[in-house]
Amino acid sequence: MTQILGISGSLRKGSFNTALLHTAQDLMPEGSTLVAGSIADIPLYNADKEQAHGLPDAVVRLKEQIIEADGVLLFSPEYNNSIPGVLKNAIDWTSRPASDISKVFGGKAFAVLGASPGGFGTILAQDAWLSVLRTLTTRQWHQGRLMVARAGDMFDDGALTDDKMKDRLRAFLAGFTAFAADQQN
Repeated sequence: MTQILGISGSLRKGSFNTALLHTAQDLMPEGSTLVAGSIADIPLYNADKEQAHGLPDAVVRLKEQIIEADGVLLFSPEYNNSIPGVLKNAIDWTSRPASDISKVFGGKAFAVLGASPGGFGTILAQDAWLSVLRTLTTRQWHQGRLMVARAGDMFDDGALTDDKMKDRLRAFLAGFTAFAADQQN
């Protein structure tokens, strides 16, 4: 069984990216599962607090989920043409202490996808993640790209309603899951 971890980079209750993650859970290929991780309880990173109190429980939990997963999908919104701060903050926390980077991220299969109400999807955020994921020594999957543009027209009450986009998401998930499984061999 191939286990993929999905992390939505939005805290908003009606998030298109969280809705995309939930849709993806239903479209996973046979023999695989998509577990939803959460960044909701991760505080802003502060090295003084880390030194005084260690890692918050929510960070430890997310790190463990990343380690246990065969691959990680970041469902990343695009804020001001780049990475959303809350998701970057969570990834920064999970890279602490720096000596854990290879254990948590080293060689782990990663890919980024996302939904946005704008006309260009999340192309700039996805590009901005490349250097972060490279620095963390992940294995990035570049065979597919999924950007849900004009997400307000694609979702209805949290459900992805566009059949062509569902087919694209299904193909994306199949490709990434195969890539993640191959990295384990």
